[in-house]
Amino acid sequence: CHLFHVAKAFDLAKYCHWRCCWSATASRWLGGSNWFPPMEAWVLFAVIFLWTPPHFWALALYKQSDYARAGIPMMPVVAGARTTRRYIFSYALVLAIVGMSPFAVGMAGWLYLTISAVMGVGFVWLAWKVLCADDGDHKPAKQLFGFSIIYLFSLFATILVERLTGLHG
Repeated sequence: CHLFHVAKAFDLAKYCHWRCCWSATASRWLGGSNWFPPMEAWVLFAVIFLWTPPHFWALALYKQSDYARAGIPMMPVVAGARTTRRYIFSYALVLAIVGMSPFAVGMAGWLYLTISAVMGVGFVWLAWKVLCADDGDHKPAKQLFGFSIIYLFSLFATILVERLTGLHG
């Protein structure tokens, strides 16, 4: 019951500040628990933590007027599209590196490293397109938003495939 209340409170927090898109991620992983996760859980948490802002900010770029009308202070509404684009690109660079960390800590194998590197380059390339886009051009943000879902799914699915097929440990 406590975990539900913590998660709901953080879901509602997104209405208070543009950085609150992280809070729902953190609350679902850590809220209401005395258990300290192993390194592998922290690595996956870091990937999701760094993936969340560019994913939702890309959505917020092309739905900016909807967020403004609803009074939800997403980053493009309060800081502007240009600032949002810079943040998206910065996070994409860090995410591309951190996305390879499951290999670095030994929880994934060479297939994962290859997939995460290729997908990371794709994420950075699309974030670059968002960075260079004109204020009225929402196509790159839509592309990044869609790709970000495929990116995260590909990384986690590759870990699963490696485990199920015996390609990694």
